[in-house]
Amino acid sequence: MNDKERIFGIKDKLGYLFGDLGNDFTFLFSSSFLMKFYTDIMGVSAGVVGIVMMVARIVDAFTDVAMGRICDKSKTTSNGKFRPWIRRMSGPVAIASFLMYQGSLSDMPYYFKVVYLFVTYILWGSVFYTSINIPYGSMASSISPEPGDRQSLSTFRTLGGMLAGAIVTAGVPLIAFKKDTALGIDVIDSTRFTIAAAVFSLLAVICYLLCFSLTTERVHSTPTAEASADNNVFVMLKNALKNRALISIIAASVVMLLAQLTMQQMANYVYPVTYSNAKMISLSTVLMTGGMAIAAIVAKPLAHRFGKAEVSVISNLFAGVVTLLLYFVRPENVYVFIAFQGVSWIGLGVFAMVSWALITDVIDYSEIRNGIREDGSVYALYSFARKLGQAASSGVSGALLSFIGYDAENITAKIKDGIFDIATLVPAIGLILLAAILWFWYPLHKKQVDENVRILKDKHQNNQ
Repeated sequence: MNDKERIFGIKDKLGYLFGDLGNDFTFLFSSSFLMKFYTDIMGVSAGVVGIVMMVARIVDAFTDVAMGRICDKSKTTSNGKFRPWIRRMSGPVAIASFLMYQGSLSDMPYYFKVVYLFVTYILWGSVFYTSINIPYGSMASSISPEPGDRQSLSTFRTLGGMLAGAIVTAGVPLIAFKKDTALGIDVIDSTRFTIAAAVFSLLAVICYLLCFSLTTERVHSTPTAEASADNNVFVMLKNALKNRALISIIAASVVMLLAQLTMQQMANYVYPVTYSNAKMISLSTVLMTGGMAIAAIVAKPLAHRFGKAEVSVISNLFAGVVTLLLYFVRPENVYVFIAFQGVSWIGLGVFAMVSWALITDVIDYSEIRNGIREDGSVYALYSFARKLGQAASSGVSGALLSFIGYDAENITAKIKDGIFDIATLVPAIGLILLAAILWFWYPLHKKQVDENVRILKDKHQNNQ
């Protein structure tokens, strides 16, 4: 950090919060409601929507890595290396998100709707969202080299996502659903849903610009490392395959999102269909927010004392056991169901608060192993893994909904029970598996992380 750069502080934390708030206005809207919109409004089968999302993730294997390499090889400007991309791509990602939810096209031929979904989803997720999310995530390790500061950024990033979740998942059911008296369930209103998409896109742009304005990059890679001829994409992938910390955190991310997003996606079916009350989505979101708020208070001191990985293991195991109990209890009262999920979200919240700091530990570990700092490339692989988890949740949810014979116009008792099974058993298995990965496979527990921080401080001081 040079003398002209202000010290790390609340502006950086708030700016980083706004960045994920902007991300999740489109990401959570997609992960929570895209399948529901296309199955119920556009008339596309859940299986087809899941396949489209899975295919898009194959595209991401190329676009995520490419964007990571672009970031690492970009020149550092007066605004930093990563921040300019956030301002540059804020408009395109918002427009692409809005285009995905056009209910006025619901009467078009089936294959047109499938192609339209595929094209707009690829543009949003694989092109524009990638070009803003990779720089945003990579930026965390450039804002400050201090582990405590990075944990604060992880906490504020999660708070941003939590705030977006409260607005999106609680607001949409209140605004965009209506009661279908003939079917006896709550259904989506197409026009209101498209308007909600436009509002969230506009809010995303505002948040991205606040993120750009409030943050400062202080850790800069050396030009020689960036321009090294030997540091090509094949070398990077070869190094990644040998990097136990990176591979294990990628596996953990896939499983985490499979569990978490399946729980969120299935809320759009279990409350309106199994419990015939879509407005309970909003109440469940309030309890989720409360659980995350508790987690925000306790996560940093727990991580500081016991280690981020250690705390993550316990919190995910706790959430998984609570969700598994819910599967067996099978409450008929919707409020009991919500209470169980609210408790599980405390465990999920603790892990969410520290998860983004885990990847900065992996970036440090990779620098020690490989001799070069590749914030963008490492985060790109991590981001790709998260998108795999997102697609896996959509693919699994779509396949299982098709398996139980889900039909929005012909709801049976068997379908209601099947929805409940998917909403509880899949997340429970995923969360318990996630705890096992972080304990037995992921190597960066507290003692190793502290040692890595010491090594890099000595290295950077000697290079000054």
